[in-house]
Amino acid sequence: MSDLDTFIAGLPKAELHLHIEGSLEPEMMVALAARNGVALPYASVEEVRAAYAFSNLQDFLDIYYAGAAVLLTREDFRDLAVAYFDRAAADGVVHAEIFFDPQTHTDRGVAFATVTEGLLDGMAAAEAKHGITAKLILCFLRHLDEEAAFATLREAEPWLDRIAGVGLDSSEVGHPPEKFARVFAAARAKGLKLVAHAGEEGPPEYVVQALDVLGIDRLDHGNRSLEDPALTARLASSGMTLTVCPLSNLKLCVVDDLADHPIDAMLRSGLRATINSDDPAYFGGYVGENYRAVAAARGLSRDDLVTLARNSFTGSFLDAASIAAHLAAIDAYVASR
Repeated sequence: MSDLDTFIAGLPKAELHLHIEGSLEPEMMVALAARNGVALPYASVEEVRAAYAFSNLQDFLDIYYAGAAVLLTREDFRDLAVAYFDRAAADGVVHAEIFFDPQTHTDRGVAFATVTEGLLDGMAAAEAKHGITAKLILCFLRHLDEEAAFATLREAEPWLDRIAGVGLDSSEVGHPPEKFARVFAAARAKGLKLVAHAGEEGPPEYVVQALDVLGIDRLDHGNRSLEDPALTARLASSGMTLTVCPLSNLKLCVVDDLADHPIDAMLRSGLRATINSDDPAYFGGYVGENYRAVAAARGLSRDDLVTLARNSFTGSFLDAASIAAHLAAIDAYVASR
């Protein structure tokens, strides 16, 4: 391991863009299928892994939704979360704000309570075992209609004191943020934070809609914002956090090569960019591997890495005192190296 890799491993960091269903490793998928009597279209772990070759977002989503079919019980969701947090802890993650897609599960007959309570169990176990704090963000599936999102928000009501915010994910192209204007306003009225995937495959206009129509607090992906200099300047001046996912961008062909990734251009433009793993079981690495891969491909400096880590806390939904404590921990770590 290089000196820079060692530095990355110990650098305290938060992860702000992680789909918990996307941390379902092939081994766990096969094991849960056996435990729950679910038939998979793959004969082995190797066949599952071989299927993880995508040319675009929709290719990925097709297998992502198929894999989620093995998640049926509260224990399944707890085990899924515990496995993610074990890997996150090894990568120096001390806080995570994780997405979950309740509609993926309720639409196939799994109760909202089963999903949510299982994930909360896993979060509690991670805090006890690793000291990692975590928040839940409920994502609406944008390929479904707004009424389905409203129904999900109503189902979430008993857990809103344990859900930090709502997001918007799944197929971006053809499903602009404005489609969900009313449900995001309703979520804001309930005191929830707002985030949305925009500018991954969709155009810069989708980012503008996420800002102006949805009123987001944080932008997920946002890569294509760089195509619009005025939008880039606006994001920089407002201090909007972007949750960037390098290995996801590579795997889904948002960039052809990590050597072409815009992460350092984002930093030079004054954007509050962060590094995250998105759907790490499918995209080839958890958050530490994303840091290492993009650092090597773009020649990031230690200062760049520290900036990215600091941004992950200042862009989090933690309270000011917790953020200050995490920033102090980064400063102490850097001073000790």
